[in-house]
Amino acid sequence: MNILVIGEALIDIVSTPGARDRYAPGGAPANVALGLGRLGDDVEFLTDVGDDFHGGFLLAHLRESHVSVLASPHGATSTALARLAQDGSAEYEFQLRWDPDSSLLEDSAPSVLHFGSIAAFLTPGSAVIDRLLDTITAQSGPQTHGSLISFDPNIRPSIIGSREEVLPRFEDLAGRVDVLKLSDVDAAWLYPELDVDAQIDCLLGLGADLVAMTRGGEGAIMSTASARAAVSSTPVEVVDTIGAGDTFMVSLIHDLRARATALSDLTTAELRALGERATALAGITVSREGADLPWAADLRS
Repeated sequence: MNILVIGEALIDIVSTPGARDRYAPGGAPANVALGLGRLGDDVEFLTDVGDDFHGGFLLAHLRESHVSVLASPHGATSTALARLAQDGSAEYEFQLRWDPDSSLLEDSAPSVLHFGSIAAFLTPGSAVIDRLLDTITAQSGPQTHGSLISFDPNIRPSIIGSREEVLPRFEDLAGRVDVLKLSDVDAAWLYPELDVDAQIDCLLGLGADLVAMTRGGEGAIMSTASARAAVSSTPVEVVDTIGAGDTFMVSLIHDLRARATALSDLTTAELRALGERATALAGITVSREGADLPWAADLRS
């Protein structure tokens, strides 16, 4: 079963109070691809990197985690400056380019498609996602497509624009996927007038079968139209939160990729189990420095 992830890969420049800056591979979709590769899944990653030192470093890092990278390196690699606060939370500043080479994609639809973050909103590359969604729908119909499609918007207002500009795009994409994962911060930015339950109802109403809302240290809420479960976060000593939400997404894709029955039929107990596994996996990541996502061996231990 092949998984295709589409999105940005970049270099995180991490600034911590009282310490020297450090450089690390990053980008939410890149983290998802990397995490899936580390768990042993067959994953391809369409991205846009430079032919500079940073680009070479990113490619090597992804390939070491068993990710098949689809890219035509040229120019400068995108960067993100992450400023960590004392509590481990992060704020970001980006210098980005998003123009992937779609000719590297196969004609056949993947079994699983995941996309998200800046790449879903930033032109010209966002059009690649639209065309692939159109292709999947055209091959098998709007309600019967054979691919599992997931989306994590990972909202960055300083890059993608105002709420008024972004909301129509977000809602269009959210209506074309099976799994929608987002943070409570994302949801509050998109729907500030609604409480959490109303936000989830609204998101389900857009068309996704499963909505997963992460809530930082408070855990997550997993919901379909007929069942809802709140799960607590795994108690760990937090080093930093970079990559936590991406790890949660990895766990969902890994668990759902071979599911034969409809997501809408998930029971409350099944939703809780999915959420608990995802928060446990994310707990491993936040206990480490940087976006060091778990390997399969970490789960066994």
